[in-house]
Amino acid sequence: MVLEAVMIVVDNSESSRNGDYTPTRFEAQCDAINILFQNVIQGNPESSVGLMSMGGKGPEVLATLTVDQGKILEGLHRTKKNIRGSAHLATGIQVAHLALKHRQNKSQRARIVVFVCSPIEDIESDLVKLAKKMKKANTSVDFVLFGDIDDDNTKKLSAFNEIVKGSGEGSHLEIIPPSSKLLSDQLLATPILLGENAGQGGAGGGGGAAEEFEFGVDPSADPELALALRMSMEEEKARQERAARAEAEASGQNTLETVKEENESTPLLGKDGEPSGNKKDDDKMDTS
Repeated sequence: MVLEAVMIVVDNSESSRNGDYTPTRFEAQCDAINILFQNVIQGNPESSVGLMSMGGKGPEVLATLTVDQGKILEGLHRTKKNIRGSAHLATGIQVAHLALKHRQNKSQRARIVVFVCSPIEDIESDLVKLAKKMKKANTSVDFVLFGDIDDDNTKKLSAFNEIVKGSGEGSHLEIIPPSSKLLSDQLLATPILLGENAGQGGAGGGGGAAEEFEFGVDPSADPELALALRMSMEEEKARQERAARAEAEASGQNTLETVKEENESTPLLGKDGEPSGNKKDDDKMDTS
């Protein structure tokens, strides 16, 4: 699985109080962020996740890169008491990029996941310039757009996404409208969690995931089962590889053990103490 360092940006602007996503936009983000954290760490234990907010007076790093989910939960709990103002998208991405730049393990792929549920005040041309900077720095940027899904937000994030994704993998834009399903459940069916095999979600929110999912299970219908099957497949594959190696080693040992010296069971001396051998041959020698 991919070794990566992921900075998650939560939208704690005043718009996150809205209740069009169960139970609120902010709480929906918290649930989705916990699922995202587990997905990253289970995918590779050496990966790490950080958390920051972009609302209020400005972006704030809530948890530096870590493998401790408790630090992420604590950061979300602290942010819940600081829901206010508007979102500072461009500044938030730049702060997240700076945090990733100082990661200890440079072999980790740099990745930013931004949740957006409020109007984007940044100018599109500024976002395009920032996207070029992220692409040059080999930092992928995923957007989860929900809540305020208007033409202006979609246009700005689409322009950013087209620049930053280039021709490589990563950097997805997932637009998730309100529905009876939880935000986290819908996110499970997108390439942000399932990877490139989930297909191109785009404005459809991962619509092609079910057809390409290798277990024949529709992730949008049962996301928890889909994720469990995926992790189980990785564990089973590793188990089979270990079993195959052990069987090959055991087979080699058995082959050596079954090779015996010719006439190994024949005693060296006869019952009267004479040298053992072919009795017929001895009789022939006596008559000659």
